[in-house]
Amino acid sequence: MAYAHTNSKGTTYYLHSNGRMFFFSKEVKAGALDAVPAGYNVVEMKTGMLVLKKVQPAASSAETSSENAS
Repeated sequence: MAYAHTNSKGTTYYLHSNGRMFFFSKEVKAGALDAVPAGYNVVEMKTGMLVLKKVQPAASSAETSSENAS
């Protein structure tokens, strides 16, 4: 089953990959993925368009403390 995500406008999109990039489509086509790849999150743009964004690793508390001390 293809991964489906419904945006704030009520339109359902399905996640696909062509081997080089990820994209969303209103129809299930060849290359449909069953899940969001590890290390990515689905983000909705202001226009309602869906994109995948890489998850940023959380900064450790030691790094945060040293940055605030500067």
